[in-house]
Amino acid sequence: MKRISMKNLILVLFLTMGSASFAQQISVAELRVEHEDNPLSVETATPRFSWKIKSADKNTFQTAYEIRVGTEKLNLTKELVWSNQLKTEQSILVPYSGAQLQSKKRYFWQVRVKDNHGHTSAWSEVKFWQMGIKPSEWTASWIAVYGKDTSARSPLFRKAFTVKKKIRFATMYITAKGLYEAHINGKRLGDSYLSPGWTSYRKRLQYQVYDVTASLINGVNAIGVTLGDGWYKGRIGFGKQHSFYGDTRALLMQLEIAYTDGTKETINTNEDWKSAYGPIMSADIYDGECYDARLEKTGWSEPVYTEDSSWQNVSVLKKGTEELIGMSSAPVKKHEQFSALKIFKTPKGETVADFGQNMVGWVMLKANGPAGTRITLSHAEILDKDGNFYTLNLRTAKAQNTYILKGNTTQVLEPHFTFQGFRYVKIEGYPGELKPEQLTAVALYSDMEETGRFSTSDPLLNQLQHNIQWGQKGNFVDVPTDCPQRDERLGWTGDAQAFAKTAAYNMDVAGFFSKWLKDLSADQQADGLVPHVIPNVLGGTDGASAGWADVSTIVPWDMYVAYGDQRLLEDQYESMKKWVGYMRSKSINNLWNTGFHFGDWLFYRPDDDNDGRAAVTDKYLIAQAFYAHSVQILINAAQVLGKSKDVSQYTGLLNDVKLAFVKEYMTGNGRLVSSTQTAYVLALQFNLLPEAFRTSAADRLVADIKSYGNHLTTGFLGTPYLCHVLSSYGYEDVAYDLLMQESYPSWLYPVKMGATTIWERWDGIKPNGSFQTPDMNSYNHYAYGAIGDWMYRNVAGIQSDPDAPGYKKMMIQPKPGGGLNSARAELNTPYGWVVSSWKIENGLFKLDVQIPVNTRATVTLPHPLKSDVHGNSRSVEIGSGSYHFECSMKSEAK
Repeated sequence: MKRISMKNLILVLFLTMGSASFAQQISVAELRVEHEDNPLSVETATPRFSWKIKSADKNTFQTAYEIRVGTEKLNLTKELVWSNQLKTEQSILVPYSGAQLQSKKRYFWQVRVKDNHGHTSAWSEVKFWQMGIKPSEWTASWIAVYGKDTSARSPLFRKAFTVKKKIRFATMYITAKGLYEAHINGKRLGDSYLSPGWTSYRKRLQYQVYDVTASLINGVNAIGVTLGDGWYKGRIGFGKQHSFYGDTRALLMQLEIAYTDGTKETINTNEDWKSAYGPIMSADIYDGECYDARLEKTGWSEPVYTEDSSWQNVSVLKKGTEELIGMSSAPVKKHEQFSALKIFKTPKGETVADFGQNMVGWVMLKANGPAGTRITLSHAEILDKDGNFYTLNLRTAKAQNTYILKGNTTQVLEPHFTFQGFRYVKIEGYPGELKPEQLTAVALYSDMEETGRFSTSDPLLNQLQHNIQWGQKGNFVDVPTDCPQRDERLGWTGDAQAFAKTAAYNMDVAGFFSKWLKDLSADQQADGLVPHVIPNVLGGTDGASAGWADVSTIVPWDMYVAYGDQRLLEDQYESMKKWVGYMRSKSINNLWNTGFHFGDWLFYRPDDDNDGRAAVTDKYLIAQAFYAHSVQILINAAQVLGKSKDVSQYTGLLNDVKLAFVKEYMTGNGRLVSSTQTAYVLALQFNLLPEAFRTSAADRLVADIKSYGNHLTTGFLGTPYLCHVLSSYGYEDVAYDLLMQESYPSWLYPVKMGATTIWERWDGIKPNGSFQTPDMNSYNHYAYGAIGDWMYRNVAGIQSDPDAPGYKKMMIQPKPGGGLNSARAELNTPYGWVVSSWKIENGLFKLDVQIPVNTRATVTLPHPLKSDVHGNSRSVEIGSGSYHFECSMKSEAK
C-alpha cells in the first residue's frame, strides 16, 4: 500500500491587490427575509434580514450597515417605518427592532453597507415582505360538499363576484383540508403543487398567500377551486390506513381587495358558494389518479359560465382547533423535465418508456383518440432480471394514472393530487402509435435553491454525487420522506438525521427543516417521546428509537451550524430538552437499555450467515451512544443560548452517561461487546471512550474493515460517521478505500449496477441480477447518501466552523487520495459562494480557493508549509477573494 506524502512544500499565493485609486465599489445583493425572497406570510414579530456583499477587493469585511423599512416601494423614506445604522459585521439574520408590524401589511426594505476599505455601497434594490394574517382576522368559513363527503371524486367549488372599482391591490389567503388547486377567471393560481403541503394537520395547517391584483378584472370575476384527498383524507401510513386526519375535504379562502378610493372588500368562502364534481374520479397519493376528460366542465372557473343542476349548495363547517400558519418552507414545484429515451416492448409484450432517471413527479401525456379511450400509465423504478416491468417493491401502492379521453381533440394530460417515484412507465390503451415526444416526465420537489456542486476526476464518484442529489430531490417533497414510490412515503426521522448535513450542502434546506422541526415539536409527546415519523401517522407510542428520535437534537444543531440560525435553536430547545429528559427517565443508573429500537438499520448481513459475519450491533449499545450524543448537543445549544445552569447540569449528566457506556459495553482492554464497525464508529465519533483506548479502538475498526476485504458493514446509523472517524484517526487511505470500493457492499456498487439514485439497501439488485426482498427494497432512499457530507468536507475540503456558524468562518482543508487527480466543490453559503478546487498536475498539488465577502477561512494543506513567511505551519488565514496555492507531491512506499 502507498500513501501520499508532501515534501518540499512551497506555497505560491497569487494576490492581485488593486490600488486604492482603482478599488472596486461594493454592492449588496440576494436580500432575504427569514431565508425567503419576498415572502408573503411572515408570522414572527421580529423578521430577520440577510444579504450578500459583492466586492472585487480581497479581505473585505462589512463594518456597518444601514437598513430602512417603509410602506411605499418607490419612496421608502416617505412612509418610513424603521431605519437602523449599526457598526457590525453581521449581515445574516439581522432582526427587525422597530415599531410593531401590522398583520397582512406589506413592507418594503433595502440596505447599504460599509466595508473595511472605506467603501460605501449604493442602496440595494428594494425588496419586500408581507406579514401573515392573525387567527382573529379570518372571517371566511370552512366549506365542504353538501352532506357527507363520501365520493372518491374531487369536488369543485365556485364563486362569482363583481368588481366595480379600480383595484389598488388584492390578496388571497387560502388553505384546505386535503389538497387544492385554485383558479381565478380560468387561469391557474400560482405554480405550486400539492398545496397546502403536509403538516401535523390537527395542530398546524399552512395557508398560502397570493397577490392576485393582476388576476382580477373590472366586472364579473370567478374563483374556482378543486380539492383532492391528499395526506389529509387519502391513504397514508400502513395497513391501507386512510382518513387519518379527517373524512371531509374542506376549503377556506379569503380574498381581500383594496380599492384606490380607500375602500375595501372581502370575498369569503361561505354558504353562497356552489359545488359540483368534475373530471377527477379519484386521486390518491399512493394509488394515483383517474381523470375522465368527458366530465370536464368547460369554463367552470371563468366569469361567464352557467351553473347547471349539478351545482349544489355547500356545507358550512365549524371552525377547527388547528392553528393556521403561514408558509415557512419553499412550496412544491415542477422542475426538470425529461423526454423518453426510448419506448420499447418488454419480453412480456408490455409497452414501456424509459426516462433514464429515477425521479419523483409524474408524466405529462399528449393524446388524441375516440371518446372513452382509456389510457393507463403505471410506474416502476426498475425492470426485472428478464427486462420486464417490475412493481412488486411498491407493495400495495397502485401508482397508476388513468386518463379517459373526451375525443376529437388533442389533450395534454397530467395528474393533480398525486405523485409517483419512477424511471419506467408502462403505457396501456394508447390510441395509435406512441412516440417519445408524447411523453414528458416532470420532476416535482420542494423549491429549494441548489447550493452545492461537487465533481472529481472519477466518473463513478461523480455519478454517486448525482445519485445523492436526486435522492434528495425525490424525497424532499414538502417533508423529508424515506422513499417516494411505495405505500409509505413517510417522514422517517432516522433517515432525516443521517442525511441532514449532506442535504445542507446540496440545497438550501433552512426553511425546509425549520418547518418540519415545528411539526416534530407539535407531534412530540408530553413525556418527550419523539415519533418514528413526522408528521406522525403511525400512532402515539410508535417512537423513541435511538438514532431516530435523536433527530430532535441533531438536525437543529446541524442547521444552526450550516445557516447560523440561533432562533431555530431557541425554538427547538425545549423539544431537545424533552427528548433528553425522556431518555433520562427510561435509564437506570444512567444506562438506557430499555424500549424498542430499530438499531443499525439494514446493516450488512450475508444471505447464508453460517460463520457469524452479519454485522449485528447491540441495540442498547447504540441507544447509549446516541443518548450521550444528544446530551452533548444539548450542552452545545445551551452554551450558544447562554443557559449556563443547563450547561452545568447536562455536563454532569454527560459524564455519567459516558461512564455507564464504558462500564457496560467496553472490556478492560478496550474491546466493545459488539465488535462491529458501527459500534466503534459511534463510540469514537461521540467521544465515549477514555482517551487511552481511542487509538486502539480505531485500529480495531480498521482491522474489521480489512477483514471484510475493505468493505463497510454499517447500516443507517453507522454509515454517516464511518469515513469521518477514519479520517479523524489518521486512516484517510482506508476511508478512500471504502469510498472507491466498487463491489458489494459499497457506495459505488449501486452505481456500477446502473443506479441513478441512492438505494435503500446496499444490494437492492444483487450481482446475479435478482432483487432483495420486495417488501423493503426502495431504489430511491437517501440515507446512505450521507457520505456526501464527507465528500464535501474531506475530498473537496469545505468545512463549516461551529464556533462561527453559517460559514462566517470556515476551513478549507482538502485531503487528496483514492487515486483522484482532481476534485472541485462549490457551496453557496449565507454569505456567498465558497469554492475549493484542486488538481494534481506534473507532480504539483494545485489548489484554487474562493472565499465570499465578510467571511474568513483557514486553509490547511496536506503538509506543513516550508517557507520563510509561514515557518512550519500547515495553515494560512485568509479573507475574501480568490487564491491559488501549489505544493510539490511525491509518492513513496509506506
